[in-house]
Amino acid sequence: MIDMPAKFQQFVTDFTKVIDQHHGDEPTILEKGGAVLKQLIEKDDWLPERYAKPDPQYYQQYLLHADPQDRFSVVSFVWGPGQKTPVHNHTVWALIGMMRGCEVGELFEYAEDGKSMRSLGSEQLNPGDVDCVSPTIGDIHRVSNLYEDRVSISIHVYGGNIGRISRHVFVVETGERKPFVSGYSNEAELKAVR
Repeated sequence: MIDMPAKFQQFVTDFTKVIDQHHGDEPTILEKGGAVLKQLIEKDDWLPERYAKPDPQYYQQYLLHADPQDRFSVVSFVWGPGQKTPVHNHTVWALIGMMRGCEVGELFEYAEDGKSMRSLGSEQLNPGDVDCVSPTIGDIHRVSNLYEDRVSISIHVYGGNIGRISRHVFVVETGERKPFVSGYSNEAELKAVR
């Protein structure tokens, strides 16, 4: 699909083995897949510049790999200074590996529509850190770049083709859910290689 360096191709091979051996066993995928992701992000020397470009207004979500069976996808998230997501969910498991800069994730507890959502606290990810979310352990959060003066980049692995999955953004004050499909920042490139 997308031409990527050998280090990344090896990561995809290794992660595919984890999925093949443990498909459906989420705790094991998060543990073993997290270790594979940690190896990938230990060195910040492999991500092509075109997948590390920030946008002055919006964070970027570049698809790096989509499993042909949609069992997982790999995305580079590029956070411009001070950028953040709305409160959202995923509906699938996810691993987040911090490669450059720093990211802050604030978890939320869903309340039924009409009731305010409760913050469960935040966690800071520094280079080399790997975290996970899922519907079974909590996957409603808001993510932001800690820095107001520089770019941060994280590598995310999702238990599905995240840019094609219908999920929700939330209004914290009311618990209202609004459906959305994120797509990818490199959609034009993806169409060209099909």
